[in-house]
Amino acid sequence: MGTMGTVTHRKVVPPMKTTRIVLASRPTGRPEPANFRTETVELDPPKPGQALLQTLYLSLDPYMRGRMSDAPSYAPPVEIDETMCGATVSRVLESTDPALRPGDIVLGYGGWQTHSVEYVSYLRALDPAAAPITTALGVLGMPGFTAYSGLLTIGRPQPGETVVVAAATGPVGATVGQIAKIQGARAVGIAGGPEKVALLRDRFGFDAALDHRAPDFADQLAAATPDGIDVYFENVGGPVFDAVLPRLNKFARIPVCGLVANYNDTELPPGPDRLSLLMSNVLRKSLTLRGFIQTEFLDQAGDFYPAATQWLADGRLKYLEDVVDGLDNAVPAFQGLLTGKNLGKLVIKVAE
Repeated sequence: MGTMGTVTHRKVVPPMKTTRIVLASRPTGRPEPANFRTETVELDPPKPGQALLQTLYLSLDPYMRGRMSDAPSYAPPVEIDETMCGATVSRVLESTDPALRPGDIVLGYGGWQTHSVEYVSYLRALDPAAAPITTALGVLGMPGFTAYSGLLTIGRPQPGETVVVAAATGPVGATVGQIAKIQGARAVGIAGGPEKVALLRDRFGFDAALDHRAPDFADQLAAATPDGIDVYFENVGGPVFDAVLPRLNKFARIPVCGLVANYNDTELPPGPDRLSLLMSNVLRKSLTLRGFIQTEFLDQAGDFYPAATQWLADGRLKYLEDVVDGLDNAVPAFQGLLTGKNLGKLVIKVAE
């Protein structure tokens, strides 16, 4: 006589496919469409502890240019034929972990693709009622936390001091300036073009806003910083830093977050070697010049999220998003990001 077994009913789900953009070759200088390839492949079903996700929004950020290179860096490069990396806001389609259910919205790292399978332990559930879900990629995400941790840990702005930030309409720069003002400091923003300069004044409330493309930019910077510069939050490098250097006060702090002006360079810039000028300023003025990656300060994340969410709710922290429709527009949008064409945090809308 046979034994009675338990019959289980499992919904048969057809294999899920994802359309993804992979790195086809390493760029030399400016990334070009030929460096990428779009393909559609089948995804493995989620294993225990994993979830199947549909990408809703993809974040595009300047750091991705560095990940396209195999030069030594703080993070491993994207391999050839591998999906381009990137933070994503996604909808859960299927989960093997009871912590997530189908329909939940999560922050993950699915990269440049329409669907992904990720470990649930690496995902952060989002509350769409608390804030727009796209803010998890910007002001309430990695860029916002970068601004918060770098400014407060390295910059340490004090009431009445002058904080200058480059690329100030970007998600990091705009947040830096506004947090500086929350701390009681004076915020001077630098951006490219009159439209961005107007945004700094009218939307983000900077005390002074300057166009680095103006022929008299150095003179404008001097006029805007009559008491010198106490904190310079570096996102750009290049000629902007050249104008800032002589304005730095004794004991000034310089958090170095990015150097986007140089990301596409294939050789050192022409002209005299100015390293000795920099180092003499570091010595004479007792400057603190420190590069950082936001992951160094993850122990502060528990303080950042509630603080930033409250600042957002009470209107002291504003943000701007540049939403581009369609994954197929990711490459041209990323090219524009590296030359400052975006207005605010660049996000690709992948699905409704």
